[in-house]
Amino acid sequence: MPSEIIFKNEYCEWIDIESANRADLDVLHQKFNINEFMLEDTIDPNHLPKYEEDENLKFFLMRENTDLQRQNLNSISDITTKLAIFLIDDKIITIHRLKNSIVKEVLRDIKYSKEEVTSEHIALEVALKVLKSFDDEARRILRVIDELENEIFLSTDSANLLRKLYNLKRKSSLNTMVLQLSSSWVTRFRPLELSDSETTDLRDKLRDVISDFDHLNSQILNLISMFLALADQKANQTMKILTQFSAYFLPITFVAGLYGMNFDNMPELRSRYGYFITLGIMALIVLFTFLYFKKKKW
Repeated sequence: MPSEIIFKNEYCEWIDIESANRADLDVLHQKFNINEFMLEDTIDPNHLPKYEEDENLKFFLMRENTDLQRQNLNSISDITTKLAIFLIDDKIITIHRLKNSIVKEVLRDIKYSKEEVTSEHIALEVALKVLKSFDDEARRILRVIDELENEIFLSTDSANLLRKLYNLKRKSSLNTMVLQLSSSWVTRFRPLELSDSETTDLRDKLRDVISDFDHLNSQILNLISMFLALADQKANQTMKILTQFSAYFLPITFVAGLYGMNFDNMPELRSRYGYFITLGIMALIVLFTFLYFKKKKW
């Protein structure tokens, strides 16, 4: 998509590019003399967040959280998408692959703003909303955790539940990694022409979101431990029942096997009431075992 000037005032000019291709990058390189390697980073789907400078150019490569549901969570591109910002003098250039709600929201806000809007202020607003996307994701994950906590005690589909827990753990861990790497560009807002309170809000927002995801990671690990403990308890309960049946049948199986050998010198085999006596002995063994288990509360 060709570059488009989406906002312009006496202080700055905002150029936005969606789904940039090679031709768009060549135009940016020729028109603004942007380093080709920096431009290459904007189309690498798995590039990590970072900050770079080149003379009067400042390059922020951010990753915002996306609520797209991916079946596999193998890399950061499965939960986030890139948003690149170039600050060149009074110009700001944003590059993103998908239709970006953050760009639309910031554009709407600054159009109705009565304050002085500069390229640094636009970049700061974009950065705050990028971190807010992780804040929103943290709330979504917290709701899922509450649902899974109830499901752990009620669900009989253990395999499906374990898969949900793993996906949730993977998603939370990937978000935590992206946020920790984002500190490289968050701290670089401080030298810009912004007030201390504005840059402090950005750093505080990053710390808050990282803290939220650390807490979520702990909760998810606790859920997994709870699930495994309950699974072990169910397995132990099954083994207990099987053991009880074994305790009932093992002695009477021994008696049946003993008299099944059919030796000649076994007087009980010729006894008129031998069969009934043996059945009675077996019944007494079962009754004694039952009373013993009941007394022990097993």
